[in-house]
Amino acid sequence: MTLSERAAAAGLSRDWEDADGRPQRVADEVLEAILACLDTTAPEVPFLSADAGRAIELPDGLGGDAELLLDNGNRLALTIAADGTLPPVERVGYHRLHAGGREYTLAVAPRRCALPKRGWGVAVQVPSLRAGTDSAFGDAGALVEAAAAFARVGAQALAISPTHALFPADPTRFSPYSPSTRLFHNVLLADPALIGVPLPPARATALIDWPQAARERIAQLRAAFELASEGALSAARAYRRQRGAALEAHARFDALHAALGGHGWQDWPAAYHDPNGEAVIRFAAEHEREVAFYAFLQWLGDLGLATAQRTAKERMATGIVADLAVGMDAGGSHAWSARDELLTGLTVGAPPDPLGPDGQNWGITALDPFALQRTGFRAFIETLRVALAHAGGIRIDHALGLERLWVIPAGADASEGAYLRMPGAHLRRIVAIEAHRAEAVVIAEDLGTVPPGFRDTLATRCMLGMRVLPFERDEEGGFVPPAEWDEAAVAMTGTHDTPMLAGWWKERDIDWAEQLGRSGADRARRATERAALWQAMGKPGEPPAAPPVDAMIAHVASAPCPLAIVPLEDLLALEEQPNLPGTIDEHPNWRRRMDAPTPALLARRDVARRIALLNAERHA
Repeated sequence: MTLSERAAAAGLSRDWEDADGRPQRVADEVLEAILACLDTTAPEVPFLSADAGRAIELPDGLGGDAELLLDNGNRLALTIAADGTLPPVERVGYHRLHAGGREYTLAVAPRRCALPKRGWGVAVQVPSLRAGTDSAFGDAGALVEAAAAFARVGAQALAISPTHALFPADPTRFSPYSPSTRLFHNVLLADPALIGVPLPPARATALIDWPQAARERIAQLRAAFELASEGALSAARAYRRQRGAALEAHARFDALHAALGGHGWQDWPAAYHDPNGEAVIRFAAEHEREVAFYAFLQWLGDLGLATAQRTAKERMATGIVADLAVGMDAGGSHAWSARDELLTGLTVGAPPDPLGPDGQNWGITALDPFALQRTGFRAFIETLRVALAHAGGIRIDHALGLERLWVIPAGADASEGAYLRMPGAHLRRIVAIEAHRAEAVVIAEDLGTVPPGFRDTLATRCMLGMRVLPFERDEEGGFVPPAEWDEAAVAMTGTHDTPMLAGWWKERDIDWAEQLGRSGADRARRATERAALWQAMGKPGEPPAAPPVDAMIAHVASAPCPLAIVPLEDLLALEEQPNLPGTIDEHPNWRRRMDAPTPALLARRDVARRIALLNAERHA
């Protein structure tokens, strides 16, 4: 096979179009480097997927009789039609099909995901929250308090930042979108007050000092572990047994990382690279108390999320909306314990575009599409189940990753990558199955440049896209009226990566761009945009100098989308955004905090006025 044929067989796009529609071609050496990282071995048990109530397409050449073993134990005798299809199956789930002398896994998905009740929600960064008893950063206790407060004022959803496991032994890595694994929780967010062991008061600051705060929190959690009641310890042991080998491996990883240090497992002595090796087994036996501590923290973190969702659902229709990151750190727990499931040797990002002329390398890896098919998509299913265990919805970051990923060989520039096709139809159906089981809504982040038809594909399955005020423009640069916004989406004033309403109006993003020496900062253009938005909102005269935050929130809330989500920062008319893409420490990413507990924030006159606007618009 030629290089182009090998690439095509592996799902790599040699030719692609950039954001300006210009044709691009991947260099031979880049294709070779990526292919060297891919194992395209076919699965022993092929995976099929179908929609409930629709004929099931089978691989070519199958005919005759077939037997379907449903996930409830019932058996169905079926006959393959002349066109190579099986009769429709109504039961949603994962079944076993025997046909043509082979066994297949058959995933049957609901044709549409559930839609949320019309209403509004708020988006929060969990560490930014304050509670009545303050600590150095927001945790599960602050989230529970926030859930109750927002529910009381009429919110139907509470979208939260990712709570995936990070690196408790290396608190300099605090981005929620670069987790150690998505299969477990960020233990720093665990709140021992939920088991009757309150944390001591900590000095609150406007910006979180993660290294210091994390060290203090781990010490406090160790003390809580020692003080925990037998009832709590028994529940933690039961959770450890339930999560089995996966939790055992993750707890061992955290214990090893605390003992051995390093950026990740690749920096450890070679004897510890094998999670099932003699050195690791001996370490776990000799440090069982330490491993048990990290397993206990996972139970405590899980308890916190469960409590938050239970509190939210007392009054909210949806409750917590979990956030699913694109992938995981190659030096983390998942890569150490199950590296054959990941794109080892590759990172993911984005090709060059106007917003990132050099491309983007997110420094994380992702699930390998070939490994997924060889294992019946086990890792993806488990990831979704963890995310949805205590949530009424899920937001899938960079949902285009369900279709294709921009993969970059280790050590290469972000521009030296290629698009790798993902098994999108299977992945979307699995998302629909797991959301159906959890009775959850699905939000698919579809911002930026996406292939033609991608948003229609999401809409057909009722996976809601995101329509964000600054991006809803017409061809002339004017603002599209919310009445014309896509109903198959959530309406949003902004995200954690975009300027806040007040910040956009007052050009704080341009201030930051100039401070960082970035080109393209245009104050004259912003003045034109302010006037265009003022006009789009139906306001007379010249736009005011003060940010019209109330009007902008009401404007977005009037959209026909089933759910409108407003970041807490916009409810408070704050100017600074939680994260500034393309920066590491030049901007205080993921460090900003609220200045009061959530109930006190919502009691402020201006905030209460904006909440009243949301309730009026969304319940009209």
